[in-house]
Amino acid sequence: MDESGLACSPSRDSFTSPNAVLLTNRRSIPVPLDPREQSILERLLRTRDALLLLKQDKSSYIKSRDVLPLYEEVTQEVEKLNASRKEQDRRLTHNRLDYVLDDCFQLISLLFLTVGRNNEAPAVYSLATTIQRLLDHLEEAGFYSSKDLNSITKTLDSTRETLERGQNTYSPALLELLKSRLEQCQISLSRLQKGLAALDPALVQTHETLVSILRSTSAVNTRSKFSSTEVNNLREQLKKIEATQKDGKFVDADGNPLAGQDDVKSLIERCWRWTEIVLERHGKIQEGFQEQYDRLLEIRNQLDRLSVTQAWSLRETDLFGYQRKLDRIDEARVNGNFVDGEGQVADLHAQRTLLYLIRRSYAYIYALLISSEPVSEALLPVYNQLQTLRRCLVEVKESGGVANSRELYPYSMKLNSIDNMRVDGKFYVGPDIPEGQGSVNALLAECYDLVWELRAAVAEEDAQA
Repeated sequence: MDESGLACSPSRDSFTSPNAVLLTNRRSIPVPLDPREQSILERLLRTRDALLLLKQDKSSYIKSRDVLPLYEEVTQEVEKLNASRKEQDRRLTHNRLDYVLDDCFQLISLLFLTVGRNNEAPAVYSLATTIQRLLDHLEEAGFYSSKDLNSITKTLDSTRETLERGQNTYSPALLELLKSRLEQCQISLSRLQKGLAALDPALVQTHETLVSILRSTSAVNTRSKFSSTEVNNLREQLKKIEATQKDGKFVDADGNPLAGQDDVKSLIERCWRWTEIVLERHGKIQEGFQEQYDRLLEIRNQLDRLSVTQAWSLRETDLFGYQRKLDRIDEARVNGNFVDGEGQVADLHAQRTLLYLIRRSYAYIYALLISSEPVSEALLPVYNQLQTLRRCLVEVKESGGVANSRELYPYSMKLNSIDNMRVDGKFYVGPDIPEGQGSVNALLAECYDLVWELRAAVAEEDAQA
């Protein structure tokens, strides 16, 4: 159990030591021995099956009334589990029940996002576990920039606000678990921020460029067609950075050495070594790790495509499958190392390549989660149309407006057709009023305002003519 007393999966959500950790192999997870836990497990397995069926059913929109009873079932079982474990003096090892419970919370979290209840406590779970994964991998990789951490900082602040709003609404056990997860994330984040704090402001841009070079090299290394030219261009950037040194040091205008330059120099050496290895290997992975590489590459590419079409094609529950595939590969590592079928450890090239693909995939999942709109999937078609319309109107406004009011007719007609879908100010889908009415209505009003501003500008020009 975690600090809240609520059962959870340790290896899936946090690593005690990212650089040297024995990750749990799911096949070796023990079953619960306590009869009370066995009965809880049986009930949770049925609930998880129901959640998975709901996730997989694409024949109709997911509704809040489909999700909330399943959420209640899970929280009831958690309360029973907490009561059972508090009675026991010894600290229990995590068993299959903890992993099934984690699956249930992940699915419920993604289902809350799917129905547009993004700003409610259960929706936070999946994001919190993804952030922890990302932070662990950033620390393990050993390089990151302030840009990486700034986004996570804002997201953690936002999720804390969400928990505060749900203080009197949701299960205390769930809230304590989520607070504990966010605290773990904050500890990891603070540790990473401390690593950048010693960097002189004058070296921040250089540091970020070096991080970008490492990642760009890894990206070239995983493309279907390897380009030596791209890697050599990155090496040219390294030469330019080294040329800014004086007598082998980064100095200020007065010739004083800049703070944190040892870390920057170490990063430069790492860039040289990595680009050299990548050029040598020419995109070829170590034999024995091709299967892992192919699986991770396919996941990365699918998430990349999904990030491009996200507004129109993403059902947040689809991310569960990607999360679990990544988790299984990540947790199969031994002491942080990827191993092949014979237990042989990956060489440096394979290790860094596979770690890059995992980290990049989790980063895509994080980006997709934070860009999820607080609108039910039932209303997303209308919401997406309004977003496209708003972008068009903003571009027209920024490019100087329209020559006459006739040019606004297509926009006005589209807005009126969407407006006419409302009944008493609400968008219905069948007999249901889906979540996200406020967001859609606000976007509709904003589009009307933009049309009015453009029309007023034309009228003003005509009056002055």
